Amino acid sequence: MIELIQFPWSPFCIVQRRILEFAGVRFKITNIPNGDRALVWKLTKQRYYGVPIIRDGRNVVFEMNEDSQVIAKYLDEKFSLGLFPRELEGVQSILWRNIEGQIEDVAFRLTDIHWRELVPVSDHLRFIRHKERKFGRGCLDQWRVLEPEMLKQLEDRLLPYEEMLVYRPFLIDERPRFVDFDLYGMLGDFLYTGHYKLPLAHSHLKKWYRRMTTTRHTDFCT
Repeated sequence: MIELIQFPWSPFCIVQRRILEFAGVRFKITNIPNGDRALVWKLTKQRYYGVPIIRDGRNVVFEMNEDSQVIAKYLDEKFSLGLFPRELEGVQSILWRNIEGQIEDVAFRLTDIHWRELVPVSDHLRFIRHKERKFGRGCLDQWRVLEPEMLKQLEDRLLPYEEMLVYRPFLIDERPRFVDFDLYGMLGDFLYTGHYKLPLAHSHLKKWYRRMTTTRHTDFCT
């Protein structure tokens, strides 16, 4: 059985979790503290400390760099999900870079504003230290002050995706491709705390999100 090693609100973990659900296979979830990557470090033989990773028998699969999609491509090939058709390679590469840059950049900050609700008390120090070393002293408090501005930023950055969904059920095709799961993960992180909803103006995006929550690979098998 495939094991997904993650922490639950990570956008990149949500991507792979939803792909596994879409595939309709049994899988195990192992949650780790955000500040303790010892298990990941051990399983990857000290080659990687990020999440998610998956363990599939003797295979341990993880990303090679910020622009790779090693895990998703592994799952796609293993379960024949059709997420990476060759004719869409360039389009998807452009889109996932935007999704994991422009969308994730705002979405994770909005979620991190509510970090006390997500992070166990025992992990508070490691979480704050990690964030402040990466984004600067007091970054979490700064993001709280900027919350209204960031919500408007996210709404604006989501507009092209809303427009893509006006005439089709998924972003670039009649069935979900990788970029659908990628955007779903970033928005799943944004919605995780329950403090936010998708922008009212983006009605097609809201319908798409509901569709992506329930769709299964078998829905597209003939």
